[in-house]
Amino acid sequence: MTDDPFGIGVIGTGMAAAPHARALVDLRPSLEVRGVFSRNPEKRAAFAEEYGFPGAESVDTLADDPTLNAVILITPPSERIELVRRFAEAGKHILMEKPVERTSLAAREIVTICEQNGVRLGIVFQHRFRQASIALKERIDSGVLGAVGLVRVSVPWWREQAYYDEPGRGTYARDGGGVLISQAIHTLDLMLSIAGPVNEVQAVAVTTPFHSMEAEDFVAGGMRFENGAAGSLMATTAAYPGGAESITIDCKEASAHLQSGTLTLNWRDGRVETVGEAAGTGGGADPMAFPHDWHRDLIRDFVAAAKSGREPAVTGRDALRVHYLIDALIQSSHEGRAVKVNANTPD
Repeated sequence: MTDDPFGIGVIGTGMAAAPHARALVDLRPSLEVRGVFSRNPEKRAAFAEEYGFPGAESVDTLADDPTLNAVILITPPSERIELVRRFAEAGKHILMEKPVERTSLAAREIVTICEQNGVRLGIVFQHRFRQASIALKERIDSGVLGAVGLVRVSVPWWREQAYYDEPGRGTYARDGGGVLISQAIHTLDLMLSIAGPVNEVQAVAVTTPFHSMEAEDFVAGGMRFENGAAGSLMATTAAYPGGAESITIDCKEASAHLQSGTLTLNWRDGRVETVGEAAGTGGGADPMAFPHDWHRDLIRDFVAAAKSGREPAVTGRDALRVHYLIDALIQSSHEGRAVKVNANTPD
């Protein structure tokens, strides 16, 4: 590998692109943006000018660029598969916003396309890169907290109706669902990465009177983990004015509470330990009210993985686990019974 800057392209300039752009600026000069593409030429030009990136006239311009090593896809999930196929066949590594796709079947197809073409696929689950998240995972994995007995997840977010008035938002055709796949997916992925796989769920998923939308804006349910722990989940975008999501893991030696970038450990012997610093989470009316540091660290890891040939910290196959969990929660609500996770969607 030469010392030339790692060339990266960006496709999509919507709301979720801003933290990526700020992170890419931070990572100069070891990383260089080769081009930004959006189907809207005015938005493309404005975005490129704001961050000092060159514009790209087409997807093919980026895919055919020999100095481009990877691309970041920040498109709606309904616009993924053909882009993934084009860049993977061109030998470009792919970093992609969550979710992988609208359905688990389509998500598996994306993972397979990348594997067959020998390119790395990373998914933007940036909450794993918070200092507090890393500290909690290290403590769980080391066994210092003791066995996990109970996991409690809360995502009490708020979105105005105007948020869902954007064409396609909260629909199955564009987004693949509602609060689970669009908002709570971050917290669920983090939960799985720390507490381990979920075997079975029983849930209720509904649309509250506060929103006019196709998919669900409220989900509550119980979970049984592979390690024997029990768990509960509440996720919504109907809790005005919105609050920070949290994960609480009760272990034999301590209770660990992760919220707003801060980990609080309440040890059974009376000690209290705090790790991390409070930060915004995007749980209120402004979905982008959070820092870009986590995106920066995730992109840095992805670039290092692509250069060295290792897997990134968050792979496409990792992301399939949270897709299967969401499938089971929705299926459980529809059928009014407990459902095994991934029982009907074998890998």
